[in-house]
Parts: sequence; C-alpha cells; structure tokens
Amino acid sequence: MDYKMDLKPPVEVRYREELEALEALDTERRPLNWKLSPKAVRTFILGSREPLEWNGRRITIRKKYFGNDALVERCIITLAGSRGLMLVGEPGTAKTMLSELLSAAISGTSMNTIQGTAGTTEDMIKYSWNYALLLAKGPVREALVPSPLYVGMEQGILTRFEEITRTPAEIQDSLISVLSDKVLNVPELGEEGLLFARAGFNVIGTANTRDKGVNEMSSALKRRFNFETVMPVRDVTMEKQIILNEVQELARENQIEMEPDEDVAEILASTYHELREGVSSMGHRIDRPSAVMSTAEAVSVYYQTMLTAYYYGDSRMDMGCLVQNLVGAVQKENGEDLEKLRGYFQTVIRDKGGKEGGLWSSYYEARKYLR
Repeated sequence: MDYKMDLKPPVEVRYREELEALEALDTERRPLNWKLSPKAVRTFILGSREPLEWNGRRITIRKKYFGNDALVERCIITLAGSRGLMLVGEPGTAKTMLSELLSAAISGTSMNTIQGTAGTTEDMIKYSWNYALLLAKGPVREALVPSPLYVGMEQGILTRFEEITRTPAEIQDSLISVLSDKVLNVPELGEEGLLFARAGFNVIGTANTRDKGVNEMSSALKRRFNFETVMPVRDVTMEKQIILNEVQELARENQIEMEPDEDVAEILASTYHELREGVSSMGHRIDRPSAVMSTAEAVSVYYQTMLTAYYYGDSRMDMGCLVQNLVGAVQKENGEDLEKLRGYFQTVIRDKGGKEGGLWSSYYEARKYLR
C-alpha cells in the first residue's frame, strides 16, 4: 500500500528505517513472535544516545515518547506476559501514541485496532459473517469476517482497543474469556471453531479518566489487565519540545515549508502548564478551566496558528491568531471557561510586567478576543 499521500501514515511507516535497523542489529532475547526484543522496543520508543550503523548509514533513533521512562519499561514487560495492558489517564496524555509505538515495535503493525464507542457490538470485537457467502456455502471459515481480536489471536500480534470505557460494559466483558484462556470459540464452525491464540498475542487498551463511570469496567475484566496511569507532562521545557517535535513532523508530512518558532512554543507550553496547574509562574492562584488542557491540544493550537501564518501571512507566527485558537480550544467544552481565561490573561500581564514583557506583551491583544 502506498502511504505517501496519507494524512497520517501509521507509525510503522513513519519510522520504517528505524525499525528495520533495530531489527537487523537486535541480538537480545525476545519473546516468541516479537519483531524486536524488549530492549530494542525500549530503544525505539525512548531513543538512543548514539546513532546505529546499518546498511552503510547512520540511523538516529530519536525519542518519541516524553514521559515516564520506567512506565514504558513496565508496559513492555506486561505485554511479554499473560495479562493485557491498560493505559489510563487524562485525554491528550499520549496514551494512543504509546499504544501505537508499542504495537509497531512488537508486532510490526499498529493498525490492528478496535475503536470503542457507544455503538460497539460483540461481533466487532470477535467476528461476524459475510452473509452472501454464509447463505451460499453455510458456516465455513471462508464466510467468517475476522475482527481485530480474531486477527491478533490468529497471527500472534497485538490488538489495540481504543477508548474501551466508551463501550457498553456487557460488550467489554466479551474479552474476559479470551484474555483468561487465550481461546476464542466460533460455535457455528463446529470442531474447527476453536481458535487458540498464537504466541505474541495480547491486548493494549486505553481509557481516559474523564470517561470513568460512563461504562465502568467490571472487576473480572480489570483483573485481566495491568493498569498504567499516563500522567500529563509536568515540565514546561519538555512540553515545549513535544510541541516543536510534533509540529515539525506534521509540517513535514503536509509539505509545509515553515520552521516552528521556539519562543511561541515556549509561551504556549507555559500557558498550558499554568492553566493546568492553576498557578502562575509568579505563584498567583488561577481558576483552572474545565477544558482538557493537554499537550495534544497545545500541539493542535500551535499547528492551526502555523497553518494560518503559512497560507494567509508571511510565515511568521501571529500572536493574535494564537490567542484566537487558544480561546477556541478552551471554551469549546464550557462557555464559562472564557471568564477563567480572561482572569488568567490579566494575571499573566501583571506577572510579566505588562508591555515590557516581550512576546508576553502580546497577551494584551487577547482582551479583544475575550469580550
């Protein structure tokens, strides 16, 4: 398949060269049917200090996940065992990205995925039928339409289950027997209907904590997973770097010939950090908005501003446009958050010294978008 024109190529395509180099040079112990050893999976996600010499080239394995390194190591070890992995946390904490990276490195594909919604049914998780073939030939394997879970078991690869708590509880529980016994039964196929999972199969689930209680997971299903909580980025410098890395990648993929402005990225990272923590850099209390102030949202705000500068301006980041995009991101869930954002800007203007505050002084411009 040609991914050159795709808006978002899968992880295994974006980092194909890195994965190929790691696999070719990997001499460490690896679980059955894994593409890479646990050590090489860790290197792929967290990066390496020195480039790899492979195929006459120097391949740099760059850091892709900025967070808790120990958490990544625990996730890898969980997937080498018998329990599934459940990543939980606030929206926008890179749970999906981490899931994709793990799947690409371990199984060679990140696309064997179930998307949890209120409309997810059991046949979307296990299997369904091609009814034309079913009527013509009866219940035979040829007429069966395998789900991502079925494919994962059959091929010995990871199955990702995104936003599992959006799925009705009784549908979630269809995973219990599969995760316990690693067997899926298709009664219609008779004696040939037992599918035993190949080595390498496991499940990575994600759930955001804001959905807690929408469809609470049963205790029986929880026991089949090891839970890892993915926390928001707490370091402003790291958050700035994530914004720059992600925006540079988006710009490259979409042929946007414009370099990100580091100063603007620092301002945006500081803004999100202070709004999320409810404290300004000078220690003044701030009313935290109810909106999701995640790093992923910050990347979106920055990229939208960058696109505006590229297509409408002179490729210079416009702070007024940045503020407009920030306002849109903050108030989309609750209109009352606009007043909290107004209070934040007033605090920042006071903290940064008003018009003497360099780029921060552009927050004076924010007031006209907050009326």
